[in-house]
Amino acid sequence: MNLADYLRRQFAYDEWANREVLNAIRAAGDASPGDANQRSLQLVSHILAAELVWLERLKGQPQSVPVWPQPDLAQCEAQAAKLGGQWLEFLDLITAGDVSQSISYRNSKGEEWTNTIVDVLTHVVMHSAYHRGQIATHMRATGQTPAYTDFIHGVRQGRIE
Repeated sequence: MNLADYLRRQFAYDEWANREVLNAIRAAGDASPGDANQRSLQLVSHILAAELVWLERLKGQPQSVPVWPQPDLAQCEAQAAKLGGQWLEFLDLITAGDVSQSISYRNSKGEEWTNTIVDVLTHVVMHSAYHRGQIATHMRATGQTPAYTDFIHGVRQGRIE
């Protein structure tokens, strides 16, 4: 497997795992303020916003969303449906070139940074997995059933090719 295929597979996993988490949150019920689901929804909203922010940075576009937006399940579901395709489209373009090239960007604190494209892509997938773990922990602590988003589970289920 070459690097381009590896990265596509990682982002296919990420898209699947985000959908699984959204399905688990929807199945758990209401996410109104004060509800046990509110924290889970807040975290998944952050995951999706951060993914979009990183995609915009990679494309040299201005940031269009805050990294901690107001959580809304329907908006998250719509954003997740759109974002997966946007990442794969970007990966098709960028992996034809050199992903070890660097990009410069400004983070949400206004600090200037430079990183390689492949390091940013790795960060995106790991950052999302980290917060999905927080969601699973929170859901279990509040008596809910979290999504089973282990990479190997997705592979075994044929969700990730």
